[in-house]
Amino acid sequence: MVLQSPHSLQSSAPTPANGAKRVKIQAENGAAPKDNVAGQRRVSARLQAAAKRKAEKKELLAKRKLELLGEDGGRSARKLSAETNKVKQKLKLQHAQTGIQQLPEIPFHPAEPKVSKKVAKMVERAAKIAEGLDGTTTPNVAEKSAHIKVKETVRLFNKHYLHLVQEEEKRCRAGKVAKKAARANKARKGNVPDADGKGRAKRPDLKAMTKMMERKEVLYPQKRIGNIPGIDVGHQFYSRAEMVAVGFHSHWLSGIDYMGQSYGKGEYKHYKFPLAVAIVLSGMYEDDLDNAEDVVYTGEGGHALTGNKRQIRDQVLKRGNLALKNCYDLGVTIRVVRGHECTSSYSGKIYTYDGLYKVEKYWAEKGLSGFTVFKYRLRRLEGQPTLTTSQVQFAHGRVPQCTSEIRGLVCEDISGGQENVPIPATNMVDDPPVAPTGYEYCKSMKVARNIELPANAAGCSCEGLCWDPKTCSCAKLNGSDFPYVHRDGGRLVEAKHVVFECGPNCGCSPECVNRTSQSGLKYRLEVFRTPKKGWAVRSWDFIPAGAPVCEYIGLLTRTEDLDSVSENNYIFDIDCLQTMRGLGGRASRQQDASVSMIQKVDKNDEQRSESVPEFCIDAASIGNVARFINHSCEPNLFIQCVLSAHQDIKLARVVLFAADNIPPLQELTYDYGYALDSVHGPDGKVKVMLCFCGAEGCRKRLF
Repeated sequence: MVLQSPHSLQSSAPTPANGAKRVKIQAENGAAPKDNVAGQRRVSARLQAAAKRKAEKKELLAKRKLELLGEDGGRSARKLSAETNKVKQKLKLQHAQTGIQQLPEIPFHPAEPKVSKKVAKMVERAAKIAEGLDGTTTPNVAEKSAHIKVKETVRLFNKHYLHLVQEEEKRCRAGKVAKKAARANKARKGNVPDADGKGRAKRPDLKAMTKMMERKEVLYPQKRIGNIPGIDVGHQFYSRAEMVAVGFHSHWLSGIDYMGQSYGKGEYKHYKFPLAVAIVLSGMYEDDLDNAEDVVYTGEGGHALTGNKRQIRDQVLKRGNLALKNCYDLGVTIRVVRGHECTSSYSGKIYTYDGLYKVEKYWAEKGLSGFTVFKYRLRRLEGQPTLTTSQVQFAHGRVPQCTSEIRGLVCEDISGGQENVPIPATNMVDDPPVAPTGYEYCKSMKVARNIELPANAAGCSCEGLCWDPKTCSCAKLNGSDFPYVHRDGGRLVEAKHVVFECGPNCGCSPECVNRTSQSGLKYRLEVFRTPKKGWAVRSWDFIPAGAPVCEYIGLLTRTEDLDSVSENNYIFDIDCLQTMRGLGGRASRQQDASVSMIQKVDKNDEQRSESVPEFCIDAASIGNVARFINHSCEPNLFIQCVLSAHQDIKLARVVLFAADNIPPLQELTYDYGYALDSVHGPDGKVKVMLCFCGAEGCRKRLF
C-alpha cells in the first residue's frame, strides 16, 4: 500500500537531503499498491520518538563524559588506587607483627580527579551537540556523490544570482526615485544624478559567476579531458555562466574551452598544448553545419559581435583553433554542448550536454562571407546515451498541447475549477484506470472549530507597490529587505526561518512583490499515477529556482486532537518555531530578523513548543494538490514558513518553493525529514517504511 505520513519542517532547507511527503510500500503477496492511505504516525508516537531521542542523547552524553574524564583523570585514579593498596598491605603487616586485631575495613574513596578546563569545555560542547544546540552539524561520514556536488554548486550559483538580481532591482528603484526627485526640484541640466548607473555591469549571472571564482567555489576549477563527474549526457544548463560555475566550460563567451601551456607540467605533460576540452554549438557562425551525430564546426574569431553571424576578417590558427587541431593530432575527445533558444531561461538559451565527440578532420577554406575560416569535422563516439537535443524542452517527455493529447486522462481538473489553471489527473498504471478519490479539493485553509486565528496584523502603509524596504514595515520584519525579487513573477532569494509578507491590512496592491506566495497556482501541474509511489505531481512548465509552487492546504487543527486517531492522513506539523530554535537536528537557515520573534512567544507555551508543535495541517479528507507531492531523498522543492495575515509563528503558512531550476515533466518532490526509527505504530513498535524515490543518494528507508 501507499503510506502517507505526517510531515515536519525540520529538513526543509534547500539541500539534497530535503524532499517530499509520501512514500509507498508494496502490498503483501505481490498485490498492486493500493490507493494512498494515511500515515499512522500519531502525536503519541512523536512524543515517544522525542523521548527516545532524548534518552539516547543523555546516554551518549554520559558515556562521552566518562570517556573524557577517563582520558584526563584515568592515570591519576590508577595512581591513587595503587598507593591505597600499598598502605593497606603495610597496615596488615604491622597488625600481624604487633598482634593487634584488625579493625573492620573502611572503604577508601579517592578524591575525584580534577578536570582541566579543556576537558570541561569538551564535555560542555558534547552536551550542546547532544541537545542540538551547538549550531553545527555532524559531518557526514559518507562522501557526497558527484551528482549531489553538481546540484549543490548550481544551487549556490542560483543563490548568488538572485542576491545580485535583488541588488540590481534596488539600483533601478533608486535610479527612478533620483530621477523623480531631480525633475521635481527642476535640477539644472548636468546636475541630474546618474540614476541609471551607466557604465556598471548589469548581468547578475556574470557577477554570480565572478563571485564564485573569487571565492574559489567553482566545483571543478581545473580543466580536464573527457566527461565531468556528475554531469551526464542530457544535463541542462540555463546559462553559460552556470557552466563556468560548475567548471564544465570555463568561458562564458568563447565557444572553445582549452587547456593552456600551464597544464603541460602535470598529468598532461606528454600532451601538446593548447588542447581543446569542450565546445559550444550555439549558431553563432554562419558556416556551422550540425547534423547531430556529425558536426562541421567553424573555428573561433573573425566574426562580427553584432549578432548577425557574419565573418568580417580571416581566422588564424591560434588559441582555440590550434587547440582543436591538436585534438585531431592526438585523438583527444571533446565535450560538445548545444545551445537552444529558451524563453524561460534568464539567458534566453538552454545548454544541453550531448556527449563526447572526436575531431576526424580539419581544413581551412573561404567562408560564405569571403574570409578564411577553419573547419573541423567531429563525430560522436558510439555507446553513449541517445541524444536528447531535439527534445531539449521535454527531456522527460512531450508536454500535451491540448486536452485530447493527454494520455491516460482520468480527470480534467481535480480542483473543479477552483485553481487559476486546471490540474488534470492521469493514470496509465491501474487497469481499469481510476482517478484520485477519498478527499475534497479545497484551495484555501480550513480551520478547526476550537482554533481562533490571531487578529490581522496592522500592515504597512505603502501605496501601490512596496518598493522602499527602509519605509515598508513588512520589509523591516525581513531584515529591512524584501525576501523576493520581481524576476519571473516573483522568486524567493533565499530560504529563511520565516518570511513576512504583506497582508490584508497593508496599503499595497495584490501585485506587490511581497505577496508572491499569495497569487495562487501559476504553473500547469499534473497529478499522475506511478507504479510504486501512488499518486505524484509534475509540472508542464519550467519552474525557476526560488519560485513558489503551491501551499500545503488542509484542515488547521491542534496536534493534541489527533491523539485518538489510529490512522492519520497527510499530517503536516507546523514546527516553524522548532526550526528557528534548531531543535531536533533541524537544519539552520539564514539568520534574519525573524529570530527576534522567538522572544514574542508566550513563555508559558515554551516548554510545550519544544516538545511537539502545537498545530498541524491535516489534508486527509480536505486539501489541495500539495497532498499528492511525494518524498525524495534528493528533492527539487523546499519548505518555507510564511506569515502574511498575522504574525503568530505557531500558525505560519507552509509553502513549497523550487530549490532548483525544474524542467518540464520532472516529478516534484520534497523531503519529509524523518529520522530512522523515529515512527512507532499503535503497538509501540518501530515502524519501517521503504523509500522508492530512486535518488542516487536514497536512504532506502523513509523512517
